[in-house]
Amino acid sequence: MNRPMARGLRTAVALACAVWLGGCAVGPDYARPALAASEGFSPKPLPEVTASAPVAAGGAQRFVRTQDIQAEWWKLFQSKALDAVIEKAFAANPTVESAQAALRIAQENVRAQRGFFYPTVQASYSPARTKIAGNLGGNSPGVQGNGTVISTTANPSAQEGGTAPFNAPVIYNFHTAQLTVGYTPDVFGGNRRQVEALEAQATYQQLQLEATYLTLAANVAAAAIQEALLRQQIASTREIVELNTQSVALLNRQLKAGYASRLDLALQENALAQASQLLPPLEKQFEQNRNLLRALTGGVQDVELPQTFDLASLQLPESLPLSLPSQVVAQRPDVRAAEEQVHAASAQVGVAIAARLPQFSIDATWGGAASQFSQMFLNSGRFFSLTGNIAQPLFDAGVLKSRQRAAEEALKQAQAQYRATAITAFQNVADTLQAIHSDARALRAAVELERTSRTSMELIGRQLSKGYVDRLALLTAQQNHHQATMALAQAQAARLGDTAALFQALGGGWWNRVAQASPGE
Repeated sequence: MNRPMARGLRTAVALACAVWLGGCAVGPDYARPALAASEGFSPKPLPEVTASAPVAAGGAQRFVRTQDIQAEWWKLFQSKALDAVIEKAFAANPTVESAQAALRIAQENVRAQRGFFYPTVQASYSPARTKIAGNLGGNSPGVQGNGTVISTTANPSAQEGGTAPFNAPVIYNFHTAQLTVGYTPDVFGGNRRQVEALEAQATYQQLQLEATYLTLAANVAAAAIQEALLRQQIASTREIVELNTQSVALLNRQLKAGYASRLDLALQENALAQASQLLPPLEKQFEQNRNLLRALTGGVQDVELPQTFDLASLQLPESLPLSLPSQVVAQRPDVRAAEEQVHAASAQVGVAIAARLPQFSIDATWGGAASQFSQMFLNSGRFFSLTGNIAQPLFDAGVLKSRQRAAEEALKQAQAQYRATAITAFQNVADTLQAIHSDARALRAAVELERTSRTSMELIGRQLSKGYVDRLALLTAQQNHHQATMALAQAQAARLGDTAALFQALGGGWWNRVAQASPGE
């Protein structure tokens, strides 16, 4: 590279650096949208301890404001089967793989956009063999550095007394090699804002991945609890069907012996039919729930999932975290993701503004050209160019201005969506807290109902054996006890489900994951 070229490039680079370092990023700097001040999740303080009942999943639960949420919150249910199914879901569910790919895409887009901060450098080499028609005359390269001439032949014209041929073509080889450098200074920060927007999108995808893990774990936990409930209800229903079947057989024998009436038998057969009718819907729900678990774990439907669940295998956590609203905003992946969308929209306003301002570019070329490869970079073959350019849109029919306005409205939309997401999150936590307290009281009432209905059924059975009541009274008592047993199982499952829902509503503890690694990775 010759000295004038080197001095020119140094000057251009120094000027570009000065412009870049002194430039500013136009557009608004990001600020988190303000939310209404809030210190709790209900107008009146909720009790710190729930009601309790002397039954499985009936213990009192205490809320602790200072308690953090562990990343693997589902392990608090102390079920190895649940741990194994959630781990399998993390490893095999395709929604996780999709979310991971989306994150990698966003990260690569950030890296690609950062590349515009640097000059582009391109080297090229173009060998050519050319034939120039004699009629084109002076378009040939001319005298070369080694003294040879590449030129078409021009004989005297007819007016000058010449004879044909008046000219002749030339065939020659030519080599051109060059290095091209291009740089676009980010004077007004348009590229910086674009990188800022893409970084926000990458963070958004990271939070979407965390939300995928959280939702998947919560769905598996909910399906496991539902299976435990259905197992209990199916077992209770089969028990009442078996009892009714035995009673029908007994009454048939008594009817033949003359100790029972046909009305008693008809009533008992009707009770058997009613109990049997309850069983198929429960079995259908159970099988569909097993199908759901296989799907959540990324499995096929013709391979059985080895893990099973019942209410006795799931322990109710006694201590529950209770975050402040300000912590929920910082913890929940969906709220954080909505905030990153606001950040990206804010940066896009700056991108739109920068597009309306002057655009700067610098281009430099250095190379050599000769008819022989070895002579390209002799003094006679070297060439260079250094070009600066400033472009300012003067008229575009309002295109850029409208794009800026659209970006500003998109920012307002993202801010409103963020506030809506936060409000929904607060409602979600409030609903779950109310459900935890209400379902704890409901379980206590269900335990009492089951106890009294069982006692009533036993007493009426004794009275029937002595002839003090008819069989209809016993059938009614049995039906009431069966309904109470089903309600008790439902109340137990509700408490377990409420607890899982609270962990999900508070964000799931993803920020406490060991070594900052996502599960399944």
